[in-house]
Amino acid sequence: MSQRIEIDTRTFVRFWLVIVGLAAVVALIYQARTGLLILGVSLFLALALNAPVTYIAKRLPSRSRVGATALSYLGVIAFIGVIVFLVIPPVVQQTARFAQNIPATVESLTDQWRGLGSFVDEYNLQPQLDTALDSIKASSASLAGNLGEGLVTSIGSFFAFIAALVLVLVLTFLMLIEGPTWLSRLWRLYTNKRMMNLHRRIVTRMYKTVSGFVLGQLTVSSIGAIAAGLAVFILSIVFDTIPANLAIPTAAVTFILSLIPMFGATIGGVLITALLAFNAIPAAIIYAVYFVVYQQIENNLIAPHIQAKRIELSPLAVLGAVTVGLYMFGVVGGIVAIPIAGSLRVLFLEYIEDRRS
Repeated sequence: MSQRIEIDTRTFVRFWLVIVGLAAVVALIYQARTGLLILGVSLFLALALNAPVTYIAKRLPSRSRVGATALSYLGVIAFIGVIVFLVIPPVVQQTARFAQNIPATVESLTDQWRGLGSFVDEYNLQPQLDTALDSIKASSASLAGNLGEGLVTSIGSFFAFIAALVLVLVLTFLMLIEGPTWLSRLWRLYTNKRMMNLHRRIVTRMYKTVSGFVLGQLTVSSIGAIAAGLAVFILSIVFDTIPANLAIPTAAVTFILSLIPMFGATIGGVLITALLAFNAIPAAIIYAVYFVVYQQIENNLIAPHIQAKRIELSPLAVLGAVTVGLYMFGVVGGIVAIPIAGSLRVLFLEYIEDRRS
């Protein structure tokens, strides 16, 4: 038995208007993804710096958030300056030592090439070698063009990154100054006092979750920096060619780069391994092995345990959130996955408590 379903024209039009509107919103969000990412990073930094800014503002005679924010920015700049002062001299020293050892390295490579030449003559491999060299020469032009194009692209990306960084710093500064004012205006819009208290409690708990994540990340980076500095100091005792003062820039570089989740610690490990290779190849190999082992311990034990305490999530939830964020949205998703998971937990618990009451 067939049934006929009649749909009103107005309902049909409304349905398609909703579909078209959703598609337009998604398209607009996709077009504005870079700007939204900059705003999100600025908001994240503002939430992270709000606690020290509030602490400083309460102790200033004028209680000015502008002055407190400026002092916080100056403190960050001074901290970065101290790090650069401790890092640059040893790095320059190691680079100069590597430059001094270049003639000996070239001489060693020349001797090895002479041995290779006798090997080629003995086994009549000269035709194959000439063919390989001709192939390399033929592809050198396209390789040079690709390198030039990559260089231009890299320069453009670098300046775009600098512009985005300046914009993030300015937006963060303004958010720190105007944030309390905007929040007070928002709370005054409520006519239902109960709903206002509920939403204020939710926002406060979410803020504590984000600030706890930032503090946890600082703790994890500090532990990694101390461990890396001790490892290099021990290597300086074992190998005479490694200076002991290399431990300080090792700790500084590891701390700064480890603040970037997922890939920052790897970049720091590669840089330190390269510095050690300038002095002793065995020491670089030992440090590389140490770094791989420590990263496994940090990623699976230290970081999940610390972050779980800070944002009240289990280690399994932390690892699961990072995995989902990384595979869904890449590096940015891995960075913001933990505070988002903590904030969703707050929303869920508040919803359950509100329904029960």
